[in-house]
Amino acid sequence: MKINGKLLKGIRGAIQVNKNEKKEILQKTIELLEKMIQENNVRDEDIVSVFFTVTKDINMEFPAYALREMGLKHVPALCAKEIDVPKSMKRVIRILIHVYTNLSQKEIKHQYLGDTKILRPDLSRGKNDNSN
Repeated sequence: MKINGKLLKGIRGAIQVNKNEKKEILQKTIELLEKMIQENNVRDEDIVSVFFTVTKDINMEFPAYALREMGLKHVPALCAKEIDVPKSMKRVIRILIHVYTNLSQKEIKHQYLGDTKILRPDLSRGKNDNSN
């Protein structure tokens, strides 16, 4: 579906928190959201919805609250628990932003920050190098 010549696309990202604390969860979520939005030239009005997942060891705050902290209080958001795969990375927040954009699938810059780069090395290289 096109809106003003733009297609609906998804932008993915992940970040790891050091501690299961409200302040840390919100700070890391905002850091990731800002990077995803900035790197893909997303305007607030182009955001359709945001889906957050967290590993089972994160429960002190809803990452979606970060949207309100950023002034995006009208963006629909949903939080869920990630599947608990044995030996998977701990303390991870994952985000999928649905946006209207002119970018092609190949041009989208997914953001896997810090150690989460290993989750999707195919999306975390070259122009998508997120060494933050």
